Amino acid sequence: MTVADAQPDFEKIDRSDRAFLGHPTGLGYLGFTEACERFSYYSMQTLLVLYMVNYLLVPGRMEQVIGLKWVQENIYSGLDGQPLASAIFGTYTALVYLTPIFGGMIADKFGRNRTLIIGGVLMASGQFLMAIETAFIFALVALLLGVGAFKGNIATQVGALYGPNDLRRAMAFQIFYIFINVSVIVAPLISGTLGQNVGWHYGFGCAGVVMVLGLIIYLAGQKHLPQDSRPVAGTPQAERAKLTKDDWICVLYLIILIPVLAISLLTNQEIFNAYLIWGDQHFDLTLLNNTSSWLITLDAALSFSMLVAVAAFWKWWSTRRREPDEISKMIIGSFFTVGGGLCLFMAALTQPEGGKISLFWPVMFHLLNSIGFAHVLPVSLALFSKISPKQITATVIGLYYLAFFAANAVVGYVGGLYSSLPTTTFWLIHVASAAFGLVAFVVFKMVVGHRMQGTPAPAVA
Repeated sequence: MTVADAQPDFEKIDRSDRAFLGHPTGLGYLGFTEACERFSYYSMQTLLVLYMVNYLLVPGRMEQVIGLKWVQENIYSGLDGQPLASAIFGTYTALVYLTPIFGGMIADKFGRNRTLIIGGVLMASGQFLMAIETAFIFALVALLLGVGAFKGNIATQVGALYGPNDLRRAMAFQIFYIFINVSVIVAPLISGTLGQNVGWHYGFGCAGVVMVLGLIIYLAGQKHLPQDSRPVAGTPQAERAKLTKDDWICVLYLIILIPVLAISLLTNQEIFNAYLIWGDQHFDLTLLNNTSSWLITLDAALSFSMLVAVAAFWKWWSTRRREPDEISKMIIGSFFTVGGGLCLFMAALTQPEGGKISLFWPVMFHLLNSIGFAHVLPVSLALFSKISPKQITATVIGLYYLAFFAANAVVGYVGGLYSSLPTTTFWLIHVASAAFGLVAFVVFKMVVGHRMQGTPAPAVA
């Protein structure tokens, strides 16, 4: 079986449907569902470090959290204060991207729709548990399990809306990421403001309500979404489930990309950790309502704008010249990521003695990093969806999120160095990680890039 023959393991749907912005109606339902889920998730991610540093992990309060003392002593070697908050954040956000592997395996065996719904229920429960201080550890566990069951499976359903040669697929994932970025814009403005200015628990509770809304939207759109197929043992469909040598080679190439993606993501993932603490303490936030969580809104607004701009640019470019392949776009994006990291270095280098950092360098960082993001994240996800064998699509998409697992695990450690390293050195570490990603993508393109293209197959109507 060739790469292009691989189709998602779903029953046939009407792939000629163009009712939603030239795409299938199901993309709209999946987009709005993902928007609600990402609102919930990014509300949590925006508030988590600030909540721990400024409220939960203080003497007299942290002792009341069930299981936290054991976690502090046995997992984090007695860390305290900001390093402990960074370590917990890193572990949580890392595991968020590990659990989709198991969620994908469960979905491949028992069905994506059912697994996704269970994940949404767990995520909503976790957000509501965050409103109970003593249940902090239990809330994190519920959120981890929920994201694992939800995240990879909804991305798989997006890919399943299209045939193997439908050129709308890459654009669909860019639209999908636009939904995500709208949520990241709105979440800090609503949940972040509620959490920092009204009460932390109001912020988390709001995230839970929106997650419930997402589940309702998903259930309402079932007739427009790919349904799980269940091959009967002994039928030709079931017999084709065995992976071929070419399938395994494709999976190997994707696995090789995972650590490269992880290292290249370090700067982007640090935004929710040490960067947010740095901004809270040292940025002139007058234009942002003196609310540091609005830095996430600034980042998301620029990310959204650049996703639209980059998609429009490459659409225009393709009418005049050959559009670059996925790996080439990731190389281009890495240049911008390096530039963004250098802006943070310049911000630290030029900070006035005893003064605040103006928003010029942070804004430039978010702008350049967002252009890099638009060239790496949706493009790499589309690549994994395109290359993965149909029999294990959800599992391979789960493997994709290993890059985020590794990146956030490293962020948890590196972020803890913020308190002990010169700020300029701290950000140069991140610049080096982006430069490594750039070089590695170039090498990958030269060595195996031609094998990632697939073999053209007849167009699907």
